[in-house]
Amino acid sequence: MTLAYDWAGRVGDTWADEWRRTDLSFANLSPHLNAAILNAAPETGIAVDIGCGAGGTAIALAAARPALTVLGIDLSKNLVEAARKRGAAYPNLRFEVGDASELGGITAGLLFSRHGVMFFDDPVAAFSRLRQAATADAHLVFSCFRDVTLNPWVIETGAAVTGATPQKPGTSPGPFAFADAEHVRSILQASGWTGQAQPVDYTYRAGEGEHALDEALALFSRIGPAAARLRELDDAAREVGRQRLRDVLAARLSNDAVDFPASAWIWSCRPA
Repeated sequence: MTLAYDWAGRVGDTWADEWRRTDLSFANLSPHLNAAILNAAPETGIAVDIGCGAGGTAIALAAARPALTVLGIDLSKNLVEAARKRGAAYPNLRFEVGDASELGGITAGLLFSRHGVMFFDDPVAAFSRLRQAATADAHLVFSCFRDVTLNPWVIETGAAVTGATPQKPGTSPGPFAFADAEHVRSILQASGWTGQAQPVDYTYRAGEGEHALDEALALFSRIGPAAARLRELDDAAREVGRQRLRDVLAARLSNDAVDFPASAWIWSCRPA
């Protein structure tokens, strides 16, 4: 289980260090999500990126809608610092540290997120607050992982370290908390939203280039289920686990890239 407060500490710090690799992993999903966000985006007003991370999604929108004020919010100070550096060229873009479900006096015409909405400890309360901060004709667009069986990078890398298949995630806060579309629909309905989910299959790229295998090993050694298991092992067992992980990644190496099948939902929502 990954809670919101984890992002304010170790998890957020790790993602801030690894943002280039994590952006690569989403590189084949982002065009689909960015298109859905842009389709819903007003020309002017305020748009808020929920759990903006290192800012890639907010930057894409700010570049496409120069008259729209784009605000990215994340719990991680280090991620926000990375986003500010990346987005410094856009006068209509800013980033702040905070809880994106607590927008205060902001009224947004668009709320959006790339895999940042699955970590609220009380998602109905969080989405209700977001509804209160949205205009009557606002849009809410976000992506989230589909079932773990459609994302074999989770199963394969996690099993590589311990030799055991990881348990299927439930609906507790975490990367796969929104995998069940009906569960998400019930959260949205209870919090004043209605929407439709579009499945998107894409290639999860863990590493590319001359050192693709090393890049993929570095990513999964710090982020994801394999990383969590490696942290639990002593030095000798950790080295064995890393070698097993490398072997699994090597089996996915082709044409200077380490790729896995992956699948996500893109939700497009309106106030109910």
